[in-house]
Amino acid sequence: MNSSQIKHYDYIFTGTGLASLMTIYKMVLSGKLSDKSILLLDQDSKKINDRTWCFWEKENSVWSSVISKKWDLALFANEGFKRNLMLKPYQYNKIRGIDFYNFVFEEISKHSNITFLNEKITDINELETHVFVGTVENRYTSNYLFNSIYTKAFAEGQNKYPVLQQHFLGWFIKTENEAFNPDEVVFMDFSVEQKGNTRFMYVLPVSTTEALVEYTLFSEKLLTEEEYENEIQKYLKKLGIRHYEIIEKEQGSIPMTCYPFWKKNTKRVLNIGTAGGWTKASTGYTFKNSDKKSSELIKFLCDNTSPKTSGLLNMKSFHKKSRFWFYDLLLLEILYRHNESGSSIFSSLFKKGKPKLIFKFLDEETSLFEDFQVILKCPKRPFIKALFRILFR
Repeated sequence: MNSSQIKHYDYIFTGTGLASLMTIYKMVLSGKLSDKSILLLDQDSKKINDRTWCFWEKENSVWSSVISKKWDLALFANEGFKRNLMLKPYQYNKIRGIDFYNFVFEEISKHSNITFLNEKITDINELETHVFVGTVENRYTSNYLFNSIYTKAFAEGQNKYPVLQQHFLGWFIKTENEAFNPDEVVFMDFSVEQKGNTRFMYVLPVSTTEALVEYTLFSEKLLTEEEYENEIQKYLKKLGIRHYEIIEKEQGSIPMTCYPFWKKNTKRVLNIGTAGGWTKASTGYTFKNSDKKSSELIKFLCDNTSPKTSGLLNMKSFHKKSRFWFYDLLLLEILYRHNESGSSIFSSLFKKGKPKLIFKFLDEETSLFEDFQVILKCPKRPFIKALFRILFR
């Protein structure tokens, strides 16, 4: 194919995961980027329900219409205590992957300046005046590129920043008899065997007989599929659930690290989503962080593509590091060295802490005074040790 046949776009998105689809949807909502030609590339056609996203919020958002379930109550438990948490003013929300994909792609289909192509990306090369993208089938160029394809080797090929995984396997089950409280999500249940790790059950009940039951770990190594499923079976047996049907399964692994992915950003290439460090490092929560970051990105694009700036962007200037990055680094340092301590740390936080303040802290919206109110609930010694290790490393 000669260069005259290579199609050029203002923006190309490589990968159409959560961050890309949030950003493209907000581009449409802004109404300020309708003159830009945009290409989305992904080998995955986004036609199946491959994941579940959950997040807490106080007010309705642009995603409200695709929320399939909301909870006002949550349960935190370990082997020694249980606490029912009143979440107000927050609600805990669930979105099915397929509902989110359909919602965004339906909107995209109405805009002739946006193209989605189901193609596998083979090459990304930044040049002085544009970015070149190759797929198995075609070649494209763009002024700027948003990349959400995660490169595992970047974080795992270094030893300065700890890398854990939030890995899980879940069954969406339907029971013969009533077994769940549909008004309360089981946020973290550490009563399962820890086996030297941070392990808990996570249950999203949608009715008295239907729930997503997920076995989750914050650890370095993944398990075999059989190990996850054995633990789910044991947990269901403990709940007295004997007869059930598995409707759907989901499995995943989310990197938990403070590795500075943003240092891979260049003048014309911005890494977004997990590839850009948008995942909340200390919890693995992705939806809320990506929602915030995508809104910041739209503002950045709108503020920097005016005639005053000659339409020239420098993607390197987008990222801003906050003190919450350092808090996350402290926790990951502890869990990396003493992976079994997760249960005691989270339990100390939720045993007496105010849910409203904890969620505000995890949303990175607290004041410095409020930060200390949360942090002081945690065991002091491991955090002080981690602080000194980081400072003198």
